[in-house]
Amino acid sequence: MNVPETRVELPADVPEEFDVFVNGVRQEPGRDYRVQGRTLVFNRQLHHEGKLGAARWTSIFLGVAGTYRKHDDIDVVYRRDGQRVVATGLRPSNS
Repeated sequence: MNVPETRVELPADVPEEFDVFVNGVRQEPGRDYRVQGRTLVFNRQLHHEGKLGAARWTSIFLGVAGTYRKHDDIDVVYRRDGQRVVATGLRPSNS
């Protein structure tokens, strides 16, 4: 059985201890994701809406269409120099 996975590269300054959130919901290591080196590996597909082209913007402006694409916000929260830091907008890649 081939289970789809999503990989997300961690920013270079993220230490070993951090929290992961998808769409504002805290994820549990071992249950929702695992860490391989500097990569988060989720056991499901996550999506990131790409840039919209001119035709799509025009159709939205005219009220013909909306932006009903799948989009997951992936954030990592950690501490640096005693301060809380949030890395937002991490981009997933599906395999």
